[in-house]
Amino acid sequence: MNRAREDALDIFRYALNASRVETAMEREVRFDSGELQIGGHRYSLDQYRRLRLIAFGKAASPMLWAFLRQTGSEAERFGGIVVAPELMKLLPSRFRVYRGGHPSPNEASVTAAADVLETLRSLTKRDLVIFLVSGGGSAMVEQFLTPGVSVDVIATTHKALVESGAPIAAINAVRKHLSAVKGGRLAEVAAPAEQMTIFVSDVPEGELDALSSGPTLPDRSTTEDVYRIAEKYGLAESVPAVIATMFRDRTLVETPKPGDGIFDRSRWCVLLDSGSLEDAAAVRARELGWHVEIDNRCDDWSAERAAGYLLERVRELRRERARVCLLSAGEVTVRVAAGATGKGGRNQHFALLCSDGIAGDEITVLSAGSDGIDGNSLAAGAVVDGSTTREAEAAGYPVAAALAAFDSNSLLTLLGDTIVTGPTGNNLRDLRILLAS
Repeated sequence: MNRAREDALDIFRYALNASRVETAMEREVRFDSGELQIGGHRYSLDQYRRLRLIAFGKAASPMLWAFLRQTGSEAERFGGIVVAPELMKLLPSRFRVYRGGHPSPNEASVTAAADVLETLRSLTKRDLVIFLVSGGGSAMVEQFLTPGVSVDVIATTHKALVESGAPIAAINAVRKHLSAVKGGRLAEVAAPAEQMTIFVSDVPEGELDALSSGPTLPDRSTTEDVYRIAEKYGLAESVPAVIATMFRDRTLVETPKPGDGIFDRSRWCVLLDSGSLEDAAAVRARELGWHVEIDNRCDDWSAERAAGYLLERVRELRRERARVCLLSAGEVTVRVAAGATGKGGRNQHFALLCSDGIAGDEITVLSAGSDGIDGNSLAAGAVVDGSTTREAEAAGYPVAAALAAFDSNSLLTLLGDTIVTGPTGNNLRDLRILLAS
């Protein structure tokens, strides 16, 4: 393995470790003399009759355990619901646990949503509910507003949205207006209880209402936005008929908005976001002797456009400085062709696109997800360099063929270029590392 590849992997792994939920929770949550302090907000726990925790998303398990650890002796007063993508170690009986589906909702997602809604409806102004929310929650906790919609219809709708090529903010705008739990509707159901939401964010800065489709936040998107998105991305042709009819007949119900009184007792705290991941990566890259630049301009661009832009940018930087490291956090979009059956995800697809553009050049590109999962594969992402296209040809599976089949993982696994971390219990979006020497 060449030195640049080693450094790219080192930088990524360092960033993952430095952005751990447990470390951030220790920094933001304190309990002392009967008072719980969360990101500058203070709660005297003795004034509440009931204390409830609702945790869901890819980081639900580490967030829950880290929070309980910080509350010390008061941890026993908290009970509630946890919805995670994996089986958790045994929790006290005061917590109900569901294994929610991802990237598509499953039966447990719908059952969990019903339990969450019932739990929140029972709260009063004398209760405190703390939501621990991370990316992936859009699928793991779901119930549509329309009565009687089956799990199959919900899952098919989510899959169609993910594969539509729309950016995540647009996808979540649609999800919010279909759902009974998204777009501020959990906050609406929980009112008038005191509410605090702690986020591990996988959305762009300033767009928290897109995280897990904003279940506890005022929603800035509107039904008109949804109708426009549906038309732009042809959603009526890809979603189930009952959902397509809502788009065509314009019958969606509006979500709670900024200024609504239901949020008067709501507070929010960001524990970690993609900036945390990026900052940690920058620290390690500098320690390894690279000149670091950060450029997130291509967030939510198509993978093709982002690859072209970042390769041009790193070459510009190389003309000015030796040993350049270009960091870019966020997500790119890939519109999967109908009927495609290949394995991979946006990070591996992006890496293969870059491999074409750096053939024979001294540039290394790493793209990987902080959650440890990329699409329908077991990899978090991949690392490629100037030799990748030549090695693919020699292996009998050209890069162009893998891209056309949306089968990036099969080729990258064959070449030994995938990055496998397993689920990380975190979700801070993707990180792209481009090294040019």
